[in-house]
Amino acid sequence: MIRTPAAPYDTMSPGELGNPPGWWGMLFLVFTEAALFASLLLSYFYERANAVEWPPAGIEKPELILPLIMTALLIGSSITMLIAETAIKRDSQTGLIVGLVLSVLLAGGFLAMQGYEYTHTDFALGDSVYSSAFFTITGLHGIHVAIAVLMGLVLIARASLGHFTARNHNALRNVSLYWHFVDLVWLFILASLYISPHVL
Repeated sequence: MIRTPAAPYDTMSPGELGNPPGWWGMLFLVFTEAALFASLLLSYFYERANAVEWPPAGIEKPELILPLIMTALLIGSSITMLIAETAIKRDSQTGLIVGLVLSVLLAGGFLAMQGYEYTHTDFALGDSVYSSAFFTITGLHGIHVAIAVLMGLVLIARASLGHFTARNHNALRNVSLYWHFVDLVWLFILASLYISPHVL
């Protein structure tokens, strides 16, 4: 006789029947997006290896202060997301909401700084291979951060309605997995696009 779980599979606690399908779906999405960013970064270094000068003449090496501040914001948002996860595991609704709100604010600050950076570059998208690679890679990552922010807002709305408990917070786990992935990707972008032109 097959027994049906008392709650839908996606809403069951981690460990009861293994990770729910939603978690595996997010994991596969992360792997797919990781392959996409890896291919873009590899193409960046391929073009760089074949260039006489990098960045091209007339383009200054990227400033580091702003992207380092942006990095601090993203790392901070991952920390506050972990705080939110830890809080709900203790059934702390207040800690959950505070952690989520801080995560969204920090990621939003990152996007604001990226917008500022775009308006103050000395090159445009179609100027060269370098500029195309820069805007494509950082812009695609910015879109991922914006999606994470939207997910965070949905979580805040649901948390405010009391949808999550210590035994039922798989939606938070899924978004957290995506969130940390997006932040990790930024570290590779920082090292490749911003730091490497100064040291290699």
